Amino acid sequence: MNKLHVKTGDVVMVISGKDKGKTGKVMQVSPSEGKVIVEGVMNVTKHVKPRKMGEPGGLIKAESALYACKVLPICPKCGKATRVGYTVKDGKKVRVCKHSDCKATF
Repeated sequence: MNKLHVKTGDVVMVISGKDKGKTGKVMQVSPSEGKVIVEGVMNVTKHVKPRKMGEPGGLIKAESALYACKVLPICPKCGKATRVGYTVKDGKKVRVCKHSDCKATF
């Protein structure tokens, strides 16, 4: 099982690609593929065929998955996109901001 540095619900910033600089909330994480789906980032247009009687078909805009290595979580204390470090606090493994002046846990 692969582990990722982001979790569902994290606010992240895209650091490369066509959506570089955009921020959004992580809606879904797929550790086996190493991908995440971020709200408002990597929008694609899908062609949908009507499946039931009376159901409309057409074009639907939706978020697509992008590789987790292209996003960095935003620290809730300093507000910067940061790499994630880990430390043990009260017997639990917690994530730590890697900025030298911050060191906040999240």
